[in-house]
Parts: sequence; C-alpha cells; structure tokens
Amino acid sequence: MIVSMKKIKYVAFFIILILMPPAYPAYSQTDYPSRPITLIVPRPPGGTLNLMSRSVADKMSKILGQPIVTENRDMGGSGVVTTKTIIKGPPDGYTILLGYTSTLATGPNLLSDAGYDVRKDLTPIGAIGVAPGLLLVHPSIPYQNVADLITHAKTSKEPFQIATPGISTITHFTAMLFAQKAGIQFQYIPYKGSQAVTTDLIGSHVKIGFNPIPASYGAVEGKLLRALASTSIKRSGILPNLPTIAETLPDFDAVLTYGLIAPAGTPNLIIQKLNSALRISLATDEVKNILYQEGAEPLLTTSEEYASIIDKEETKWSSLIKFR
Repeated sequence: MIVSMKKIKYVAFFIILILMPPAYPAYSQTDYPSRPITLIVPRPPGGTLNLMSRSVADKMSKILGQPIVTENRDMGGSGVVTTKTIIKGPPDGYTILLGYTSTLATGPNLLSDAGYDVRKDLTPIGAIGVAPGLLLVHPSIPYQNVADLITHAKTSKEPFQIATPGISTITHFTAMLFAQKAGIQFQYIPYKGSQAVTTDLIGSHVKIGFNPIPASYGAVEGKLLRALASTSIKRSGILPNLPTIAETLPDFDAVLTYGLIAPAGTPNLIIQKLNSALRISLATDEVKNILYQEGAEPLLTTSEEYASIIDKEETKWSSLIKFR
C-alpha cells in the first residue's frame, strides 16, 4: 500500500499537535481589567490575612475600575495547597493570590510535596506590609532588656522555657532564630494559638514568650505583660519606643511579610497595573491605619523588590528549617 507524502505530513502534524503542551490563550493587556478580579486568601475567614487583603482590594477596585472580590479558599497545608493550585492557573491577572511568609518561605520547606518553586512558579505583584512579633515577659521577671535575658539564659541552671503559639509557625521559628543568634538554648512550650500564649504569660504559667502584636498589645498597654523588644529591623509604628532585638543582635529580622502574587507568565503590563494600584492603595491613610491596628507596617515595593524579599526570606527560613 502506497501512502502519499501529503498524507504522511498531515498525520505527523496531527501527532505534534496532540503532543504539544496546552497553551493558555493570548490575553488582552491594554484593556485590563475588563471584568472582576478574584483575590484568593489561602486561609479560613477572619484574622489579619482577611483584613489586609480586603483593605487593599477595596482601594484597588476603585483605582482599576473593576471589583476585586476576595475569596477564602483553605485547602490545607497552612495555605500551601491553595497556593500551588492558584499559581498553576491561567496567568491572565484575573485570579491573584495573597502570599505571605508561611506560603512563600516556611511552608514550601516544611512540606516535601509543596509542588511549587517560589522563584520560578509565580510572579510577585508587590508587598503589602510586614508584621513583627514581640518578645514578652511576665512583669515579675527582673531583667529589663534583651541583653539581660540572654545573660540570664546563658547562666541559668534551670531549663529556660519560652512559649510560642504552635509548632512550625513563624513565631516558633522566630524563637529558634533568636536562640541561634544569641547562642543560647530554650525549652519550647508550644501553645494552641497566640491567645493561649498571652493568657498563660499573664497568669505566670510561663515567664517568656514570642507572640504577634495584635494578640498581646492590649496586655502590654495594660501592663499585664512587658515587651522587651520587637522582632523587626525597624521599630514598630504602633510601639515606637520599644527597642528591636536587632539593636542587641545586629541584623535580626523575623517578621511576617504579606503581598500579592500571580501565576508565572502573567504579562508584565498586567503586573505593573496591579502594582501601581496596590502602591496607591497602601499610601492612603485608611489602609495605613488598618495595617497599624494589626501591628503591621505598610511596605511599598516594585514587583522586582518584592521578588527580592521573597528570595531573602526563603533563604533565611529554609536554612533554619534544614538545621533545626
């Protein structure tokens, strides 16, 4: 049986089409956005993540001329599973994601099957803010600063206990980083949540702890607890007179960083439009006040600057997790 060359070429072309990976359609960039945008929050409703995402979404909607609808989608893994699902989706700018330290630095290193590379599989849009924690003590503790605490920890003959809200949380890793840089050892006392840490610190069931600012700010203001330092490089805007750990241990920086991300391959023009709207939103007093109330500081960045922050955080926390 003789098969024509034309037929062979046709069959070969058909096979190539079948074997080719699916391609996303070309997206119109000049009229973006022409329909509503969905902002996925990879955690359950409530808390800081929702406040941050909705505060910027509302402002960005007005700037872009299209609604940005926030949607909570908790698929497990502390947001990692949701992040993997979204960043593998169409890079058209109509489904974006709230990213934060747990999904962009610690989570992918804790889970062997995270399924994404933060340097290759996503495109940073821009940072929203950073939220430091507090190093707290019960008022009965005699030392008044970080240096005193380190000295006591090095000379104490009893186990040096410190409370953190859960295992493998950013606050837990903050305590680990502190112990590493200070050259001391702790006995970690994990609690089920930050409110439980605050309660037991007030009750003097544990003397020292790390906790997010919102969970302990009222107790500090009411002098039920004493804050020795914040965990960021710069002093907190809500507690400007409080020293940082970095003032004793140079370069110490342990914060939750929040931002917006999109799937890899999202056109640069779309990323720039989103970044511009985000930066304008963060500059408003309304959004600033919402962040300050959560103990966070606004962080205005370009897409490239946020990429650098993600890279730095992943490097820092992966090194700590690897050798814990």
